[in-house]
Amino acid sequence: MSGGILLRAERVGKRFGGFVALQDIDLELRAGERLGLIGPNGSGKSTFVNCISGDFAAHDGQVTLGGQKLDGLKPHRRARLGLARTFQLPQPFTSLTVLENVRVPLLFAGEAANATRRAMECLEQVELAAKADKLPRELTQVEQRRLELARAIALRPQLLIADEAMAGLSHAEVDQILALLRRLNAAGTAVIMIEHIMRAVTEFSERLIVFVAGRKIADGAPREVLALPEVEGAYLGRQ
Repeated sequence: MSGGILLRAERVGKRFGGFVALQDIDLELRAGERLGLIGPNGSGKSTFVNCISGDFAAHDGQVTLGGQKLDGLKPHRRARLGLARTFQLPQPFTSLTVLENVRVPLLFAGEAANATRRAMECLEQVELAAKADKLPRELTQVEQRRLELARAIALRPQLLIADEAMAGLSHAEVDQILALLRRLNAAGTAVIMIEHIMRAVTEFSERLIVFVAGRKIADGAPREVLALPEVEGAYLGRQ
């Protein structure tokens, strides 16, 4: 871990009608940190990510990035402040080439002059430069995940939220994505990994947080967290 507090969430809450999806979530992330977020399906992980990224508006609490309040800001405004995310299912523009897909966020951010150069740099980072002129449908599943990451890092984020970026991949493909995320982190990007593949999240993370039923029940070193009785019972299924 390095640097001061980059992301701070304080007492974040989210409701859908009478259903409480998140309650009193506190979280701090340091600049350059690798954080794993795990929990059963329906535990609130993706809801929390959506509140952080601006796709959902939290009903309670507040979130700051680099000391700046994010409340009320749309996703594109948060992206310009240095927050990027991937999605569980890659969402490329199917009619655009791989290179054009990565140019889109750069053009949207007003970086037209250097868009092609920066897009190629991102493709080189994710080892997709050779596929720059291909369409997304011509990519393998792991290559589509790499394209999703390339688009996410185009604006040089301070924080990347990788939401199940390895779902459905083989053991070897998971290792490829892990290596890529480690390189991005080594270059200074903090990463929050939301993942069900326990091997991946424990190998990658410096710190692990566990959500169950919309609450944070654990926060600490991965091995220590996974050994907690409440985590074994609620998440790993051992009583």
